[in-house]
Amino acid sequence: MSPPDKKTIDRVNSLREQINHHNYLYYILDNPEVSDAEYDRLFDELTELEKKYPELVSPDSPTQRVGAAPLEEFKTVRHSLSMLSLNKATSEVEFLDFNRRVLELSGVGDEKIKYAVEPKFDGLAVEIVYRRGVFAVGSTRGDGVVGEDVTQNLKTVKTIPLKLLGKSPPDLLEVRGEVIINKEDFAKLNRQREKEGEELFANPRNAAAGSVRQLDSKITKSRPLSMFVYGIGRVEGVKLSNHRESMQYLKEMGFKLSQYVELCDTAEQVKDFYDKLLIARDKLPYEIDGMVVKVNEFALQEKLGELSRSPRWAVAWKFPPQQETTKVKDIIVSVGRTGALTPVALLEPVRVGGVEVSRATLHNEDEVKKKDVRVGDTVIIQRAGDVIPEVVKVIESKRTGKEKKFVMPDKCPVCGSKVERPEGEAIHRCTGIACPAQIKENMAHFVSKGAMDMDGLGYRFLEQMIDKKIISDQADLYFLKKDDIMQMDRMGDKLALNLLDAIDKSRNPTLTNLIFALGIRNVGYHIAGVLAKNFHSLDNLARQSKEELTQVYEIGPILAESIYNFFHNPKNLKILEKMKKGGVKFPTEKAPAKATPISGKTFVLTGGLDSFTRDEATKIIEDMGGRVSSSVSKKTDFVLVGKDPGSKYDNALKLGVKTINEEEFRKLIRK
Repeated sequence: MSPPDKKTIDRVNSLREQINHHNYLYYILDNPEVSDAEYDRLFDELTELEKKYPELVSPDSPTQRVGAAPLEEFKTVRHSLSMLSLNKATSEVEFLDFNRRVLELSGVGDEKIKYAVEPKFDGLAVEIVYRRGVFAVGSTRGDGVVGEDVTQNLKTVKTIPLKLLGKSPPDLLEVRGEVIINKEDFAKLNRQREKEGEELFANPRNAAAGSVRQLDSKITKSRPLSMFVYGIGRVEGVKLSNHRESMQYLKEMGFKLSQYVELCDTAEQVKDFYDKLLIARDKLPYEIDGMVVKVNEFALQEKLGELSRSPRWAVAWKFPPQQETTKVKDIIVSVGRTGALTPVALLEPVRVGGVEVSRATLHNEDEVKKKDVRVGDTVIIQRAGDVIPEVVKVIESKRTGKEKKFVMPDKCPVCGSKVERPEGEAIHRCTGIACPAQIKENMAHFVSKGAMDMDGLGYRFLEQMIDKKIISDQADLYFLKKDDIMQMDRMGDKLALNLLDAIDKSRNPTLTNLIFALGIRNVGYHIAGVLAKNFHSLDNLARQSKEELTQVYEIGPILAESIYNFFHNPKNLKILEKMKKGGVKFPTEKAPAKATPISGKTFVLTGGLDSFTRDEATKIIEDMGGRVSSSVSKKTDFVLVGKDPGSKYDNALKLGVKTINEEEFRKLIRK
């Protein structure tokens, strides 16, 4: 197969940028702007391109992660076993394709595969850890690896037992479930909020997620939350052999299960159950958007293994999205952090799936032309869980001749700068380096968790400071005085001092956080860490040529160009100098004093270790100049195998990759 051309490479990078942007809106801001269906299309397109051109796959691609980063207001909790997301099926054909793959990969006969099926709840996924039968830690799913610590909030949910039932609880039990609000309770909650003059919740899912993420647990306690369990993570002290057995065990321990949980002996029975659940959907007391199908036997689940983002032994069979008809009142353009211009359709408000929606993203000029969406058009919109729907198609028969075609502006609607569409890209960009819209989004990124981490300095305050001309770039934050901050609305002495304290603490970032905070295009948190480990200081990184940058594992030519261009932009250099004058320490990370036996080697970890936790083993490897990957390939040097290894061990054997046990690893790092 011929290598990818520039157009394909640019498309892959554009898709990654869009997906990361939507992940940020969805997971960090709880303010999505695209439907599930449109997000899935972007993700599917990227997945297909990476399958076709595996050389384009990079560790920081959205396809290689489970998701996105946790909210900044809470402490974080690392899940001992990743809370993976599920691949989806949107038709019977796709489900049967999943069934075929299960049969082929498992190597067992059709009659030996049993599926556990249950509703796919539309709420917030959480994990609760019980130690010796007592509720110990509660966390959100987060990015699947790290979630938010919401222990006190989850303790207020009455369907979650604080102490397990039974005389002999397990030493450790990790319970996974979905926190929801029933439809009737949601309606009552909104009626009460309307009476009190408060903003109404958009839908039960957002209400549940927002309630769990309250800093004040008294607010959480006042909300009508409940939880349905759907699985377990680690368990010690009891042996469970299949999913159905584990669900029955959780029921005995005092947890709430859906009444629609069944065991199917054949794929045909699964299809029948899907039809049954689809009919029952509107009559259920809670929102569901499909059903989950899981291979029942844990031994078969282990044999089937998992991808980096999802298990091979389960699938979410989604219900058809709900649609409605409305009119396009106007098409406006929004400007994002990287200067990307996005056309947005303003709609006549309409309720879709129980939620009132009034706008829909149109993504880019090509999408508008492809669907021929015009101001004044009657359109079919589709919602698949998100507040912001997608425009499915225009009803041309309803046109009157007064509709107006949309034209992408040649000047930025915010700052008036020239708009350009780079060759090979679908996105138009504002060329103004001082564009207020870009500045606001860049500022929000700069202060966020994982970047400079200025706790409490949210978008509302940043927007006011920029509009009032208190600050004009990131470095200005480090010259703020109390009187400056007191100019903002709803600002008090204590809050002002807290914000100044958060700014002061951010003056000593890690090198990874500092690089990530700069907002270099295509540089996510993982790549920021790669750059920090390889170049050890910002000054050294800034001196690198494009060719030198591409010598680093994981840095390709497009990424190298982004980094090089950033450090050769006079405006950026001026801001960096101003940050230093503002007291920001630019750290230097020491390079390993000498080469070690694992310098430059790539490791993959699988199974449980006795002498180290996964994090400890990872830190040892990285401190000695090695790297840890999440998947096995021919480029992997060692697979460290612990107890009960998973599919990564099998892959290592197939590919002829060297495997080592824990004792061999200890010897290797002592050399």
